[in-house]
Amino acid sequence: MTGKCQICGAPIEAGRRSGRAAVYCSQACRQRAYRERRQPAGVPAGELVTDIGDRVRRLRLAPALAFHADVESLSARFAQLRRLARQAREEFSTPAPATPAPATPAPATPAPTTPAPTTPATSATAAENVTPGRVTILDEEGFAALTEEHRRELRVHCYRLLGSYDEAEDLTQEAFLRAWRARETLADVGNPRAWLYRIATNACLDFLRKHNRRPTTYEPVPGMDSGDGPPPPRLPWLQPFPDDQLPETPAPQHEPDEQAVASETLELVFLTAIQQLPPRQRAAVILRDIAGWSAQETADLLGGSLASANSAVQRGRSALREALPGRREDWTAAEPSAEDMALLQGYMEAAARCDIDAMTELVRADAVLTMPPNPFWFTTREALFAFVRPNLDPASPMFAGYWRHLPVHANGQLAVAGYLQRPGTSVFRAQLIDVLRVEEGRIAEITTFEPHLFTAFGLPMTL
Repeated sequence: MTGKCQICGAPIEAGRRSGRAAVYCSQACRQRAYRERRQPAGVPAGELVTDIGDRVRRLRLAPALAFHADVESLSARFAQLRRLARQAREEFSTPAPATPAPATPAPATPAPTTPAPTTPATSATAAENVTPGRVTILDEEGFAALTEEHRRELRVHCYRLLGSYDEAEDLTQEAFLRAWRARETLADVGNPRAWLYRIATNACLDFLRKHNRRPTTYEPVPGMDSGDGPPPPRLPWLQPFPDDQLPETPAPQHEPDEQAVASETLELVFLTAIQQLPPRQRAAVILRDIAGWSAQETADLLGGSLASANSAVQRGRSALREALPGRREDWTAAEPSAEDMALLQGYMEAAARCDIDAMTELVRADAVLTMPPNPFWFTTREALFAFVRPNLDPASPMFAGYWRHLPVHANGQLAVAGYLQRPGTSVFRAQLIDVLRVEEGRIAEITTFEPHLFTAFGLPMTL
């Protein structure tokens, strides 16, 4: 009995031994299958090259700490690029099997449990019109080019749906893997971008169906005074998003009645609010009012009727308006003003001097501090500084050490990356990322994140 190799299609003679039949004709094909499982189609080499070029153009020669951080982030990106180059060289040097390989190799991974969707041909829009022959089946290089073109916007789309940078990365890659497995259907797709959006949306909805991701409220912590304000929403999975990874495509314009969910929003208060919507409503609002798809396109991308999609959008908008602050200017992204940047500089300098009184003056009396995924929270300036004062005071036995901060750009808001030099050490180590919301010239909200995303922001782990 003869089978075919899953990689090159060469015939495989069945052995006499019992057990599982061979699926690869040679060790070379087995190694290639392993590499493809570890590094699916759509290797981000093009994205790395683009990112390195962007970072070189944005190099800051002063201050010295910023220059060092920029160069360190470049070295990490070059290391990734070298690793991809080595993999490509190894694959190129692997001897080809004697039997010629077909133009399109079969994937080495099993079929997904949730089939990758295609949009019906009955769509009234150009999103998914069926025009046979318009798009040919893509090879690896063509597919990589397609995914790299849309990677950034799909990652932001997944991030808005999930609120987690790590999970957005994973689900974007999962979407591309599903798309690769279903690439033959591209021959019937008029708009590959809409096709990728639908696959990514379904991947996120599949994830949300398996995980309970509705915000709760913070609970009192025994022995800790959190202030007399109402407990804020708690999202343990919430993570910041680097602004330099946003797509360069301008945000679509919206009608006046859609201003409550304008597409430029990535602010944490917006993400917290939209996470309170059921997954399908959340997806409908994001597709319609943020990604800018039309009503019919939104219905097609969700795989439902126009009436059900419109109903989900309307219900989601109503619930979102109730969850957001009363005035749009309280949360809308805007370019930081000179006053905002002066406030940020004062915040970093006061922390470096361990000047607690100066820091207190920069914070509103009703300031809110949360620390996802940790359970600690504070709703007044008095409670906040009662908690941090012993850690900032060099005379205190609880003194944590000296701080250095670098400005970063996260979620369209002011933010700093904090490095801590603990007593008895000589190195400043990555400690936290603070994302700040400013209101009426003072800090109204601080969201403190753990340091594992420093590399995503292009920051070194030590100074």
